[in-house]
Amino acid sequence: MFHREGQNIVLTTFFTVVVIVLIAQYYIDIPWLRWLLQIASVFILVAILQFFRNPKRSVIKNFDEILAPVDGKVVVIEEVEETEYFKDRRRQVSIFMSPTNVHVTRYPASGIITFSKYHPGKYLVAWHPKSSTENERTTVVVRTPKFGEILYRQIAGAMARRIINYAEEGESVQQGEDAGFIKFGSRVDLFLPLDCAVTVKLNQKVTGAKTCIASTVEKKDNEE
Repeated sequence: MFHREGQNIVLTTFFTVVVIVLIAQYYIDIPWLRWLLQIASVFILVAILQFFRNPKRSVIKNFDEILAPVDGKVVVIEEVEETEYFKDRRRQVSIFMSPTNVHVTRYPASGIITFSKYHPGKYLVAWHPKSSTENERTTVVVRTPKFGEILYRQIAGAMARRIINYAEEGESVQQGEDAGFIKFGSRVDLFLPLDCAVTVKLNQKVTGAKTCIASTVEKKDNEE
């Protein structure tokens, strides 16, 4: 299944590839050039289809866990000063998405949207330290039953040119539901309370709506 944000691109690419394949078949006499154009165009179509795939994932909702909002690799785990909304110290967990990852953003927890804002900006590479505050981005805050307010930030990368954000202030959302999409390479930052227990490690690969990013302190204490 493909994400709705990719429908126009998928259809346009499909028809373009069909035209290229037919033109190459009937108007190019050099065999190697004909095959090269046909194979390259089909490869581009496959890449587009892969990028906009939207696998359905069953989610067992859990108020005691923050789930990964996206697929990718954990590139940052640190205590930082969050300056846009909380204006205090928070635990940041950042996930980098390569072009081969699923780029659907999913709500990391159930709750009420208390803040949602779009910021225009630069297109630094997604792993650049300043990308979180200088790149095009959206900031969303969810008030949860167990963690209080948590913040996630969709960040455009060097290849990304459009961030889709479905979160609206005052809306009730469910963990794992579709929250948006980032086109062509990007990153998502989570800003969590300092007293939560981060359950992932640096360079760990995570799966959106599946991998637990953090749990409540009570759960950590029970496991110990």
